[in-house]
Order: sequence, then structure tokens, then C-alpha cells
Amino acid sequence: MGIVIPPEYVQARSVLLDALGGLGPHRDAVVLVGAQAVYLHTGDADFATAPTTTDADLALVPDRLADEPVLAEAMRAAGFVPGTQPGIWLGRGQIAVDLMAPEGLCAGGRRSAHLPPPHNNRTTARRTYGLEAAVVDNAVRVIGALAGDDGRSFKIKVAGPAALLVSKVIKIAERRADPRRLKPKDGLDVLRLLRAVDTAQLAWTLTELASDNVAGSVVEQAVQALRELAAGPEDVLPTLAADAEAGFGDLDVITMSMVVLVDDLLGELDP
Repeated sequence: MGIVIPPEYVQARSVLLDALGGLGPHRDAVVLVGAQAVYLHTGDADFATAPTTTDADLALVPDRLADEPVLAEAMRAAGFVPGTQPGIWLGRGQIAVDLMAPEGLCAGGRRSAHLPPPHNNRTTARRTYGLEAAVVDNAVRVIGALAGDDGRSFKIKVAGPAALLVSKVIKIAERRADPRRLKPKDGLDVLRLLRAVDTAQLAWTLTELASDNVAGSVVEQAVQALRELAAGPEDVLPTLAADAEAGFGDLDVITMSMVVLVDDLLGELDP
């Protein structure tokens, strides 16, 4: 029996395609990140909890943006309206597409990405720390609809597993001081990546990224966070992953799987 794709994920993919269609000549400056990118690399990864998400995340490379159309106008023309925070655009069914720019590529400011003219509306995109590796570690893939009656597809850069691991770990590390902001699904997404991707290959890519001018410091911070977040089964990453699978499987297996896989990765990274 095939995987049953949750309807919210089908809808989120449809709205992502709405955004990609509207972005047109800006698509070369866009990298798919977040859960939808994770699932393209991992599938269901043998978890009881089906891959699902209710939004879409796009990282922007500011100096690759086309001059026209103005980014905010392109999103409005595609049927989106600005949300309550910079970078959040609401499409059909109030489904969000988040436009973000890696903090390391942004000018001054706290929340707004401060994109170059003519796209420098303060609400268009949000500066986000942790996406820097996605600018370097990505590959072009064809992204299609999940609904059978939707034939749309677009070529777009998709962040690689190492970049996605970095962004997820940075996000969790930033939020651990406020447990209310932690999402179990983010922990399970980390475990999906660790299970689905060859550990040696993941370590090799992280090592390469650590020497990159844009991604290096972020990667080093993510690796250090891994040491702290998954040292034992009671730590943040194993606990989040287990919470996401609660009621479906053996949670001890989930927590120990996280600890062992992180330890294996760190063992590959250590000289």
C-alpha cells in the first residue's frame, strides 16, 4: 500500500507552486528549504508519522534577484497577501509561504531582510540565521504537485541534506531556551535526515561547508549544537523526535536512534 499523503501537505505543495509560478524570473534566486525540502530527500523514512507540513519555506539569495517584477508585487499578483510578520505571505486557504534571506547575506536590520532595490520593502522577506549553508549546498530538482489533478511543476534549487540539517539544528538550538517554541516535528525531521542519508556523505558535505566563507561559521555552530542537543536520550533532539512519534511506536528506539546517529556523525567529523 502506498503512502497516504496528508491533505494539508497536498495543499501546502499547491500553494508553493502558486508562489513559484508568481516568482517567475526570480526563481533562480530561490532555494527550497524547510520540511518540504526534507521530505524530498527522505520520503517517509519508516516512521509512523507521515511526512506533512502546512506551509512552505523559500530562501532567497539577494544578489541573484531579477530587477523585475518587484518581489512583493509578484507575490500579490500570484494571489498572496502579507502576513503579520516580515516574509510571511498567505495564499489560498491562508497557507503560508515564508520568504527568507540568510542573515549572512543581509544588510542591517533585525527582522526584515533589507533586500536590494527595488525589492527593499521591509515586509517582503525575513532575515533568518541558519540558512547560509543552503546557498552553497543545493541542487536543481523538478518540484511537482501532489494533487492528481494538478499538472504544474517547476525547476527549482532544493537545499541538500547537510544544509537542511544545519538549518533545523540551528532553529532548535535558538528555541531551546523557550520550550513553548520547540516543535516535535523539527526533531523528527532531523532524525529523518540522519536515517535517510549516508552518514559519511553527510559528514563530508558538512566538512566542505565548514570551510565556506558564507556557511562556515553557521555550520560550526550547528555541529557544536548537535553535541549538546543529543548527547543522551533525555536531551532536546531525542525528546522532540519521540514526542512527534508518541502513540505510534517504541519511543526508546526513537530516542536511542537519534543519539546513535548523531554520535556516528560526530565521529565522522572528528579528526
